[in-house]
Amino acid sequence: MNKVYASAADALKGIVRDGQLLAVGGFGLCGIPEALIGALRDSGAKNLTVISNNAGVDGFGLGQLLETRQIRKMISSYVGENKEFERQYLAGELELEFTPQGTLAEKLRAGGAGIPAFFTKTGVGTLVAEGKETREFDGAVYVMERALLPEVSLVKAHKADRSGNLVFRRTARNFNPAVAMAGKVTVVEVEEIVETGSIDPDAVHLPGIYVHRLVLNAHPEKRIEKRTITEKATEKAGA
Repeated sequence: MNKVYASAADALKGIVRDGQLLAVGGFGLCGIPEALIGALRDSGAKNLTVISNNAGVDGFGLGQLLETRQIRKMISSYVGENKEFERQYLAGELELEFTPQGTLAEKLRAGGAGIPAFFTKTGVGTLVAEGKETREFDGAVYVMERALLPEVSLVKAHKADRSGNLVFRRTARNFNPAVAMAGKVTVVEVEEIVETGSIDPDAVHLPGIYVHRLVLNAHPEKRIEKRTITEKATEKAGA
């Protein structure tokens, strides 16, 4: 089965609309689906709720959708690298549902596994637990968290075959498999597409059953969110 689309815009055609719940893979700027985010921006879809560990940076990644005011609400763990996010949130223009990082990962994993809710100690006695059911197990209090089921998931992988079997590259795997599994419709951006059967089954990180559409982006920009070097390296460079 060939799941390849000619462009990111074609891959999103007919499946994105105003007011949707979407999930976007990546961690910081590592493993984000750059072309698909750009196509989502160009689609003009608005009032979106977006699940993502981060919110990109100003002008790149999900930061593009914040600049165009297409995002109404973020469900995230960390948003500290985006000044426009901060401005909108403090001005009351953007809703934010802060979620502990491990809980966010489990909410997505549970969604993909068909588990509607789970109990965790994380957040008990804090703002995270407000308005949520709590229960005691073996003398400890746990808070109930609901699974996340995005209508559309946007994912980045390194390689795919035409049937959607995926291979991720190193740390760019991060949230992407969980995001892919949770989505009712999952669209994946890859740097290489090969023929079905050419990937060793033992090398497949995520089977194509979770993937509905594929698009090739052979040369993503892959920005680095923060580059730091040691003082010793700096001294050598100046010598």
